[in-house]
Amino acid sequence: MASTDEFLSGEVFAVAGASNDRSKFGNRVLRHYLAHGKRAIPVHPTETEVEGLAVARTLANLPEPVWGLSIITPPRVTERLVEEAAAAGIERIWMQPGAESPAAIARARELGLEVIAGGPCVLVELR
Repeated sequence: MASTDEFLSGEVFAVAGASNDRSKFGNRVLRHYLAHGKRAIPVHPTETEVEGLAVARTLANLPEPVWGLSIITPPRVTERLVEEAAAAGIERIWMQPGAESPAAIARARELGLEVIAGGPCVLVELR
């Protein structure tokens, strides 16, 4: 498993599952990165802007390379995002609690991605 410290050493992150609902974890994770001086790009299939930031509809549409991807989606969506991340050249994935599945974790490792899953949450680890 990848180290949370190493993951958080980057400056630019994609946040899959970020939405305009401030009570949802995707939005909270996005705001948490921003509050800690990180750049974050929201990723959502239907939103156009979240927290004043332009949204990438897919990982293939990211406007620039990212250090890592935080995933806050249902496990079935996470499984698809693992494939998209590898295709987009993203090397580090943090599946937030509830987003992971054994299949997503196994596939990410098969693809050679660094994976954090199974408990740690960026809202706790990034202080």
